[in-house]
Amino acid sequence: MVKKNVVRVAKLQFNAGQAKPGPALAGLGIVMPEFTRKFNDETKNRGSEPVPVKITVFKDKSFEFQLFTSPTSYKIKQAAKIESGSKKSKAEKVAKITLKQLKEIAEYKLPDLNTDSIEKAILTVYGTAKQMGVEVEGIEEFLQGVK
Repeated sequence: MVKKNVVRVAKLQFNAGQAKPGPALAGLGIVMPEFTRKFNDETKNRGSEPVPVKITVFKDKSFEFQLFTSPTSYKIKQAAKIESGSKKSKAEKVAKITLKQLKEIAEYKLPDLNTDSIEKAILTVYGTAKQMGVEVEGIEEFLQGVK
């Protein structure tokens, strides 16, 4: 296998199945319709959720891309049925989710996190929820069990 020379690596985010040629892709020097077709084909079953993607561009203008799970904040907003998090997360709580919902998000995010432990993944997702002003019912018992 011949090793290709990497020219650029870009991290972008598009809604699933909705990537279009535009300024974000133009600067990469790739064949935009080819990327958008492949991306849209691979993400068409993910609704319209935001999908982070890492695009590696090679000297010969070919490319590879890697898809990631949707942002944690998006999944929390979806679970809590809110449009945005709190502007003052310590003082103002905007919603509540259950520990079960938090665990489901952690399981979804696990492939992209730097841990294999579901407990650590739950703590990571909990940190994001807390920063957003979203309370988690039942988290106290979980935290006592982890320590």
